[in-house]
Amino acid sequence: MTIGTPTVDAIILNWNRADDTLACLASLQASAYARLRVLVVDQASHDGSPARIRAAFPDVDVLELPANVGFAAGMNAGMRHALTQGATHLLLLNNDTVVDAGMVAALVAALGPGVGMTGPAIYYHAAPSRLWSQGGDLHPLLLEMSGDHGRAWPLPDRPTPRGFLSGCALLIPRSTVERVGLWDERFFMYYEDLDYCLRVRRAGLALVLVPAAVLWHKVATSSGGPSSPAERYHMARSSGLYFRKHLTVWRAPAILAFRGASALRWSWRLARRSQWTALAAYWRGLVEGWLGPVPRCAPPAATPARNGAQ
Repeated sequence: MTIGTPTVDAIILNWNRADDTLACLASLQASAYARLRVLVVDQASHDGSPARIRAAFPDVDVLELPANVGFAAGMNAGMRHALTQGATHLLLLNNDTVVDAGMVAALVAALGPGVGMTGPAIYYHAAPSRLWSQGGDLHPLLLEMSGDHGRAWPLPDRPTPRGFLSGCALLIPRSTVERVGLWDERFFMYYEDLDYCLRVRRAGLALVLVPAAVLWHKVATSSGGPSSPAERYHMARSSGLYFRKHLTVWRAPAILAFRGASALRWSWRLARRSQWTALAAYWRGLVEGWLGPVPRCAPPAATPARNGAQ
């Protein structure tokens, strides 16, 4: 490591998934990047997570929130805490991930002038050689990610600009947060990363995929798995919030037609599988996201529980 190598503050959210969080922390502890500090933001878990984390990793800081405030607000609480401690580089990380030993160093190395965020190549934890996301393009009219997370694309051999990077692992310099702001806390789960990617690009900064940085992801565990009622509800609600936020007159016809077709497709898929509870949750999310009130969330209160040197 060189003297100029920055310290990276990793921020991990946890809510009643201590085993996943401990596995993620173990992989960070094995990281080849020496200048790494770790903060776990616990969202009022009732499974003993904070105590288990402190016992297993006494050098990890734990920030305890009084309630589960969602992904965006939880990450914001962690970022505020880290920034007040002088953080210059923030690594936002899902707790249901396992990082490769060289991931952090590769993400840092790809930063440079004009780069707002870097992200790794993400593989399925259950199928370690199968790619889950390498980011994607952002459709200029529909403002939706295209390319299905780039799963069908050949993985590049060098850092490559993207229109979108998955929020399950992002390295964000402090300068980006100062320029763009924190995450939009109206998104409880899903689409908050797409919203932030759009804001970063509109600020004139690049998003860069780093294929040499590798991560394994246990997909959709926090919402109960793909197509679960919770996953369908939050995906539908957040999609409505996202498109309401960024809808413009000239984009409206295409976006409304596209989203309407998507709603019909998902309704047919869930009905065909007789997933009636998930279907009802999906439509409740759509109605709330597109038509319900969406007051901006207040910053969550937090009680720092510092148990290690930061």
